[in-house]
Amino acid sequence: MTVIGLRPATPEDSEYCFRLHKAAMGACVAAIWGWDEQAQRDFHDRVFNPGQWQIVTVDGADAGMLHVEHRPTEIYLARIEIHPAHQGRGIGSRLIRDLLDQARRQGQDLTLDVLVVNHRAQSLYRRLGLHEVARHGENNIKIRMSTRPPQSDPAHRS
Repeated sequence: MTVIGLRPATPEDSEYCFRLHKAAMGACVAAIWGWDEQAQRDFHDRVFNPGQWQIVTVDGADAGMLHVEHRPTEIYLARIEIHPAHQGRGIGSRLIRDLLDQARRQGQDLTLDVLVVNHRAQSLYRRLGLHEVARHGENNIKIRMSTRPPQSDPAHRS
C-alpha cells in the first residue's frame, strides 16, 4: 500500500517547489500567460512560504506540495500540486478527501480556486463534491469551487 505523508516545507525546498510548479502547472500557466522563466521564478520567490507549505511524500519520497489555510468560516485549499510522475494514482484525491472530512467535522466548507484551463483538476474537484460558485480574476481565469452549494439566482426563480 502506498504511504502518503506530509512534512513541513523548509527553505531548502524552494527549488524543489519551483521545479514542481513548472512540471505540474507549467502547461496551464503557459496557456494563460505564457511561461516566462524569470517572471515565474520571481513570482515563486514572492509566494514560497515554508512556514505554511507542506511537502507531500509518497513512500518517503517528495511527490508534491500542499498549502491549506484555515479561515474562520472555511478551509481554503490555496494550492495542491502533485508531480506528474505521481499523478493519476489517487494521491491528490486522498489529500482532498481528508480536507473534506476535516471541513465536515468542523462544520465548514472546503473552498479552492482552479484555473479555467485546468480541466483535469476541475473534473476531480467535481467528482469529490465541489461546485462552481464564482469566476474571478482577469478575464475570469479562475473558478472558485466549494462544498457550499451554489446560490440560486433570485432573478431566475419562478
